[in-house]
Amino acid sequence: MIIVTGAAGFIGSCLAGKLNNKGIRDIVIADDFSRADKSNNFTHKVYLEKVERKDLFSWMPTHAKDIEFVFHIGARTDTTEFNMSVFEELNIDYSKKIWNFCTEHGIPLAYASSAATYGDGSLGYDDRHELVASLQPLNPYGISKNEFDKWVLQQTCTPPAWYGLKFFNVFGPNEYHKGRMASVVFHAFNQVKTNGRVKLFRSHRPDYQDGKQLRDFIYVKDVVDVLYFLYEHRCNPGIYNLGTGKARTFLDLVNSVFYAQDIVPAIEFIDTPADIRDKYQYFTEAKMDKLIQAGYTKPFRSLEEGVTEYVQAYLQSTRYY
Repeated sequence: MIIVTGAAGFIGSCLAGKLNNKGIRDIVIADDFSRADKSNNFTHKVYLEKVERKDLFSWMPTHAKDIEFVFHIGARTDTTEFNMSVFEELNIDYSKKIWNFCTEHGIPLAYASSAATYGDGSLGYDDRHELVASLQPLNPYGISKNEFDKWVLQQTCTPPAWYGLKFFNVFGPNEYHKGRMASVVFHAFNQVKTNGRVKLFRSHRPDYQDGKQLRDFIYVKDVVDVLYFLYEHRCNPGIYNLGTGKARTFLDLVNSVFYAQDIVPAIEFIDTPADIRDKYQYFTEAKMDKLIQAGYTKPFRSLEEGVTEYVQAYLQSTRYY
């Protein structure tokens, strides 16, 4: 069987859908299932058992011999949360328990790290292990992900195969529940639907024009394709970037949302909220050499391809993946 943590969330539920599409049904989904607004993410998935996040560590030992692979996607992902103890519990300590269990029982593991570990990008976006200890994330979420990455690299005992994936700016179906933390594509679509125009953060740096801030946007179906590849191929263990390797502007992204609906773009620029302004990334771009060298050759969707499918196949009908 395969365990997917965070299976009621955005990427985790899409991963469960990917596994189902590959004919895999012996999945155990784990999460905090108390939120009704996340139920549609997993209601139509096929799985063996649903385990509450708090019960996972009492459940796993009695099923260890049957567990083939663990995808640890669950995490607290709110970049505006500044209570570090929340991240220590859910992103660091919980992940260590997952790691130690997989190590003890010889179970391969893939876990979610984040591009937020790179901070302001002054050290670049290279997934070489030598850089991890020097990174300076800009918020407690990024710090928690980097602290776990650092801990992982210090371990002499490891799962038989392990992969830490630094997700860049992921967008796509099943993020309806994410509120403020949903992708810009999601918010732009809803702003167009409500007001006919989109608000974007203006630049607060002289070296970037308004809307020309750059991010590595990646469609969630490309993310789960890579996760499935690692499950199938068991490449060299390590921390891997997971973006497209090509930074695009927020203007490119929002224009794609308009064009997917045959609407002339109408964009208004607003100040970046003060509580995140000094922690805002103006440029991210994944260096993807390591994943390519590991044998992943499938091309990523372009920004326009991903946005168009997301808008037309999912957002316009509130459809789930």
